[in-house]
Amino acid sequence: MDDRFDRRELLLHLGDMLQSLGCLARTGARDTPVLQLAKEHDLFRDFEFLQALAPQMTVADFSTRVANAFFRWPEELLDIELNRKALASTVQQELFDGNPDGWNSYVGYLRKRVKWFGDGLPGMTNDAGDEPLHDAAEEVNRSGVASSREREVSGERKGWPWPEPRTTT
Repeated sequence: MDDRFDRRELLLHLGDMLQSLGCLARTGARDTPVLQLAKEHDLFRDFEFLQALAPQMTVADFSTRVANAFFRWPEELLDIELNRKALASTVQQELFDGNPDGWNSYVGYLRKRVKWFGDGLPGMTNDAGDEPLHDAAEEVNRSGVASSREREVSGERKGWPWPEPRTTT
């Protein structure tokens, strides 16, 4: 199975998660809920996935949970056989425990790029890929501001990150 483009998308998402951590850390408000800061600092534009978090999750809690949810991703994404369930289940357990609506929204967000993300895990609704994250994302999109990911992603997938083998003739 050629899953190099899915791996690339998941690696980009990992980068987005780390970038969001950096932005939130720069606010210096460790005990403030992430959603409150995201609204105050207009982080929805680039980090739409933050909208799926539980409203009471603080920056400090988010930082710990992201570290626990994603620390194995680099190794998993480099393994020959991709363990799809493991990639999604750690995120579900760490970031969305007790927040099934948020989990379904998050999965819907990621399935725009990785169609199988979250398959086979408990708590999934069949229409998770159809749910918008929240109204705030629609407001940002209506303003005409495209997220950095939307600007970068084209419908065409060629070569990178693992180009087709070259022939030597």
